[in-house]
Amino acid sequence: MRFNEKREAILDGAARQFNQHGIKGATLAEVARSVGLATNSLTYYYRKKEELASACLLRSMAAIDALAGAAQSAPSPAERVRAFLLAYVDMLADIATGRHPEMAVFNDVRAITPPHDAQVFAGYNNMFRSVRQLLRGPDAPVLTRPALNARAHLLLSLATWTRAWIFRYEPADYARVGERIADVMLNGLAQPGQRWDTTPDTEPVLEALQPDQADTREAFLRAATRLVNEHGYHGASVDRISAELNLTKGSFYHHHETKDELVSACFDRTFAAMRAVQSTVAERPGSGWQRLVLACRTMVRYQMSEHGPLLRVSAWSALPEAMRREKLRTMNRLGERFASFIVDGMADGSIRVVDPSVAAQMVSGMVNAAAELDRWIGKASADTAAELYARPLLEGLLTPA
Repeated sequence: MRFNEKREAILDGAARQFNQHGIKGATLAEVARSVGLATNSLTYYYRKKEELASACLLRSMAAIDALAGAAQSAPSPAERVRAFLLAYVDMLADIATGRHPEMAVFNDVRAITPPHDAQVFAGYNNMFRSVRQLLRGPDAPVLTRPALNARAHLLLSLATWTRAWIFRYEPADYARVGERIADVMLNGLAQPGQRWDTTPDTEPVLEALQPDQADTREAFLRAATRLVNEHGYHGASVDRISAELNLTKGSFYHHHETKDELVSACFDRTFAAMRAVQSTVAERPGSGWQRLVLACRTMVRYQMSEHGPLLRVSAWSALPEAMRREKLRTMNRLGERFASFIVDGMADGSIRVVDPSVAAQMVSGMVNAAAELDRWIGKASADTAAELYARPLLEGLLTPA
């Protein structure tokens, strides 16, 4: 019993350190110090840092898996989704007030290397399947496998994305925020009569943010963004990025003094793309609903195009702390810019009354997680991806295909 209690205390302390500093930035010595142990005592439980990080990630996955399993007993898909989301934010409130152990976020999941990666990825897939099961049932919409996977990815991604912004609220208000998240997730944003519109062409908007594709620095940023998204900050080495472009490491250091500087530039490129889409769409005619649909379609199309993807915000955890705070603050500000379309839509009657701040963060989270969409739906055209993935957020997760 004492062994298990001490192990849980270590996992709690380690999760806090990994969440704050990333897997690479945290050390076993810091983890040991946070739980009142000497480093050699901690290694009695976990010999290496990656073994400890894997255990933290698997514990978080098991916790979410359990929440989805408990929600499965609700009688309908809508009630299951709502129960899962409310249970998740309730867990976040308990974490914030110290009533629940800290849970590791999944930002650095791709930093896990063999032999631990197989178990961690299997744990993630099991968690994903449990969340996907919430959307099944005789009264659920009939969906193709790609559509079902896209909606499960949307639900799981927006639930875990909540940790990036819910800290702005008092823990006592998390339950109320959870109700608003569930409302948007299940009922969408459209007023009755509004429909997903593919008539406005996204190309003119995309043209506003496509730089010179032959520019070497731009090529580095595209390659680095893709590799960081696929392999994590640590897996996307300078050698790997340079090899992707058939260039030397000398060429890399001609453009960027350090990898931190490169990842910072990737974030800036991502932020510039989001600003350009938001600003261009804001000037287009139409209702708030029409502009919001166009912005979402454009961003998902950009993610799936040769010019994408955008950098996943999960990469911020590996950056130095000051830079990390700056990037997360900028992402939150850009997320709030989606609220302007939502407020305009509520004013002109095209979007129903919702909490615009919560809805804007959900739209931002949807756009961010679209970078991983091809993992769950396979090869799909950009417009097909938007239909499968963005439309369920705007019209409701259980809307018919």
